[in-house]
Amino acid sequence: MVEKKKALCTYGGWEGHTPEKSMRIMADLLIKDGFEVDFKNSLKPLEDASYLESLNLIVFCHTMSKIKKEQEKNLIEAVMNGVGLAGWHGGLNDAFRENVEYQFMTGAQFVSHPGGANTTYTVNFVPEKKNDPIIKGLNDFTITSEQYYMHVDPNIEVLATTTFHSLAMPWIDGVVMPVAYKKRWGDGKIFYASIGHTYKDFSIPDALELMHRGMLWVGGMYADA
Repeated sequence: MVEKKKALCTYGGWEGHTPEKSMRIMADLLIKDGFEVDFKNSLKPLEDASYLESLNLIVFCHTMSKIKKEQEKNLIEAVMNGVGLAGWHGGLNDAFRENVEYQFMTGAQFVSHPGGANTTYTVNFVPEKKNDPIIKGLNDFTITSEQYYMHVDPNIEVLATTTFHSLAMPWIDGVVMPVAYKKRWGDGKIFYASIGHTYKDFSIPDALELMHRGMLWVGGMYADA
């Protein structure tokens, strides 16, 4: 009998990002994919290092939160040892503003969203990566949400981008910013997408499928690409 893959879907933090509703969408996808899912409104599972090491995947959504040193250490080590990590928007890359080691692992940090939550912008998949299993067959899409401006690690592998068009901030006009990327942390895989300000962003089929495939890749369901 094949052992089920295990995922921790942990959420919390700022309620404006609809962490529970957004995470429920992701958890339901993983359950349909055959994962055994722990759905937790808490960082407490991060205190059990052996539990984390038993997982295949951690899906993370904790915007503007605080994390204990032990929790951060256990999470970073679990990913280093091969547990996949996936997340979106501020739930992954604006989770712990004071924790630079966490930011080093995740690969980027939110710094602004010029134009606010009603910015209409286009997400463009990187043509050179069109055969990557995470984005293969997906189409560029337009979304009205927060367009994230981030400080990014040059070591990330960018899968999708957006271009800023700003009259209010002409000095960023034309800036091309990563929207979705993957990276390595030791033996672990990380996937991030900056879409997902609220659960409504995932009503766009290609946006949802992007997150779905990203979770499957870090969870070991796709071959490396």
